[in-house]
Amino acid sequence: MCIRRILLPLAGMSHAESALDVGGAIARMFDAHLAVLHVGTDMQEVGPLVGEGLSGAMVQEMIASALKESAARLNGVRGLFDAFVTREQIPVVAVDSPLSPVGMHGLSASFIAHNGHTRSVVSFQARLSDIVVLRQPNPEGDVSSSDTLHAILFESGRGVIIVPPVAPPTIGRRICIGWNGTSEAASAIHHALPLLKRAEAVHILHSPAYQRPGPEARHVRSFLSLHGIMANIHEFGSDSRPVGEDMLGMAHTLGADTMVMGAYSHSRLRQMILGGVTRHMLENSDIIVIMSR
Repeated sequence: MCIRRILLPLAGMSHAESALDVGGAIARMFDAHLAVLHVGTDMQEVGPLVGEGLSGAMVQEMIASALKESAARLNGVRGLFDAFVTREQIPVVAVDSPLSPVGMHGLSASFIAHNGHTRSVVSFQARLSDIVVLRQPNPEGDVSSSDTLHAILFESGRGVIIVPPVAPPTIGRRICIGWNGTSEAASAIHHALPLLKRAEAVHILHSPAYQRPGPEARHVRSFLSLHGIMANIHEFGSDSRPVGEDMLGMAHTLGADTMVMGAYSHSRLRQMILGGVTRHMLENSDIIVIMSR
């Protein structure tokens, strides 16, 4: 498996620099194409939100305000993209269609501006990408970033590289795998194989409290060895801390800059109400997290 096309959705400027830095670094690693996607406001989505009982003038004013805000976000994101590719000296190629940039035979980038339903546009673009880079969702109410993440995880079949607010100095040098025997964790390993093959150290983390019915950590080590990847196994866990906190703590102890794990082995509703490993990592990780479902 080789990474040739990296999708990077950017809805706004919050933490955009860290996502661009990581996306660009991974594109440079694999001599790949970085497709930066911005989805603008869809008037069919805005219309029902303005409510009933409003005058025509008020509706027009609200629509005009939404369009102005959308244009400002587009200009801001485009400005960050232009500054980034100039600084990093990444060639920008033309986009022949929303899915098929031309000239993608080496390190390159493109900027795609598309109006429409965000979930649909992002998931469609992701399906024809090798992996997706996304800024960490904001737990304080950034709904668009959470919706984008869930669209990728549940509707694209792709893995997603989640970038913390401050990009770490290294990416994929020391990788931990959070293993629990599930198909989600196995899918994450599959999507992370190109990075796992390049890593200086790979550690498989497992815990009796995290394990589900399925292959064990020793089986993962055997599978990775078939790909030429040597991995060490570490058991983690305590009676006093949640699994997610313990797993992230073990990654820090091992000096990892990247975590590979499955997403939402339990339902999203359970994660929202009771918490869970996925939720903990999304809200607290200060290292790169590669998730898949």
